[in-house]
Amino acid sequence: MHTVAVLVLDGVIPFDLSAPIDAFGWARMPDGRPAYRVRVCSPSASGEVSAGAFTVRAPYGLEALAEADTIVLPGVECPPDELPPGVAEALRDAAANGTRIASICVGAFLFAATGLLDGLRVTTHWIAARELAERYPKLVVDPNVLYVDNGQFLTSAGAAAALDMCLHMIRGDYGSAVAAQAARMSVMPLEREGGQAQFIVQDLSPAPAGATLEPLLVWLEDNCGGDLTLDRIAERAGVSTRTLNRRFREQTGTTPLSWLHRARVRRAQYLLESTAYPVERIAAQAGFGSPTAFRERFRRVVGTSPQGYRRAFRSGQEPASPRPSAAAG
Repeated sequence: MHTVAVLVLDGVIPFDLSAPIDAFGWARMPDGRPAYRVRVCSPSASGEVSAGAFTVRAPYGLEALAEADTIVLPGVECPPDELPPGVAEALRDAAANGTRIASICVGAFLFAATGLLDGLRVTTHWIAARELAERYPKLVVDPNVLYVDNGQFLTSAGAAAALDMCLHMIRGDYGSAVAAQAARMSVMPLEREGGQAQFIVQDLSPAPAGATLEPLLVWLEDNCGGDLTLDRIAERAGVSTRTLNRRFREQTGTTPLSWLHRARVRRAQYLLESTAYPVERIAAQAGFGSPTAFRERFRRVVGTSPQGYRRAFRSGQEPASPRPSAAAG
């Protein structure tokens, strides 16, 4: 059985602690057996740590990290510059043995303090992203994604993004059927809104909540399968193409057409995962001019072919609608 160790430090954020415990705890194999063994660990001799309005007592110590297949680092209210004695060493030893390590929200600060993330692309809650980048300049901090999977090391944004990342790990470990059941138990669809779109286009950059582009991005994602040009997008936004380009750069860090291309790949991922449609039909429904253009763009963004992606992530369930609605980050 896959063992998950959730490491709690003083000031742990309750949701960050409960999300992986519930997500992994609800995962079941097809025969009903638990898919994971979840252990809550603490560096405190008493096992007790503050969790805001209450106190948590962890039944395991740091020694349990050596036996874990996955270690999860929940965020804490005030991330320290230095970890409690023994924590960094235990995490580095686990990493050297191949253990998967993931952080939730501002748990990225704890993870970064080990030095294991140096040189890697990471994420955290958008409100803490600038501080993370300033405190740990060797990290490449991306505040625009739900989570980043570097293989052995993963980081997630805040709140519901913790569940996104946990479901992503479950799917990687046991496949879509087990992950889908865990998602249902979490009362959370795998794809947030009827599709599996959040798994992944990692660089589909949202505008900050309340930004002027937010309604336009929703419209673009809902209509990305249509014949959209820069002029038409600017007309929809009620601005010139020059102003549109400038606002996209300011609010998403990319251009309108680059954002649109990734939205189309995101749509294609959903269709590949949840339908048996041929690649040619998916290319057309996702707004690509030809199957060849679709295959080239998909491989460039996702790193594999459409058929390879389908083999890895096909859910086996037909969607209620062939088009997902816009997903919230």
